[in-house]
Amino acid sequence: MTAKQLITELYLPIQSSDSVALALSRMEEYRLSHLPVVDGVEYVGLITDSDLSAVNDQEVSIDRCGFTMIRPYVSENHPVYDVVRQFHDLKLTALPVLNSTNHYLGLIVLQGLTDCFAALTAVGNPGGVIVLELNDKDYDLTEIAQIVESNDNKILSLYITSFPDSTRIELTLKLNRIDIGPVLQTFFRFNYLVKASWSSEDSYNEGLQERYDGLMNYLNI
Repeated sequence: MTAKQLITELYLPIQSSDSVALALSRMEEYRLSHLPVVDGVEYVGLITDSDLSAVNDQEVSIDRCGFTMIRPYVSENHPVYDVVRQFHDLKLTALPVLNSTNHYLGLIVLQGLTDCFAALTAVGNPGGVIVLELNDKDYDLTEIAQIVESNDNKILSLYITSFPDSTRIELTLKLNRIDIGPVLQTFFRFNYLVKASWSSEDSYNEGLQERYDGLMNYLNI
C-alpha cells in the first residue's frame, strides 16, 4: 500500500491567503492539530493549532503572520512504513502527500492510517492468533509457514516485535482458521516457545465458563 492510497478526500488544505480564523475553524471541524498550508498547488508547510492560537488578530491571513512552519511530507509512491515513521517521529495528526513535481495531492490522517493497519493485519478476518518468542538467529519464516500450512492453516498477516538490548523477538501470526490447536501442538513438537495464543473459540469457552460459574454460585446460595 502506498501513501497515495491512504489519502482521505474529506480534508481540505488551508490556502496561504486564508485567515487564521478559518484555519482554526477547520482544525476544530476536522479535530486535527496540524493542517497543510498551500499556495495554489504548491505545498508551503504544516501549520499547528498552537501557532494559530497565538495570533491576536485572527482575521489576518496566514501568509502575513510570519510563521516558521515545518515541512514534512511523503511522496505519493512511498510505502506505508514511511508514513508511519513520520507520524511517530514528528508526533503528527496529519501528513501531506506530494506528487513527483512536489505539488500537493492530499492529506493522510491518523484515522486513515488506523484503517490501513486494520486491513494489513487482517483484524476483521476470523481466525486465531499465535505469539512465538524466539532468538532472532533462529527466525526461519519458511519453517514457520510450513508448520502452519501443514495443519491446513494460512498466515494472513505477521509482524515482529524486537526488544532493546536483547536478541529475543516476538513473532505474532494471524491465521485464517479458528481451530489453531493442531498448529500449536506442532509448534510445541518443534520446540517453539508459544508465548500466547487466542482464537474465537477462546472467547466462546470463556463465556460458557462465566455462565457455569454463575450457576454454581447461585446453587450454593
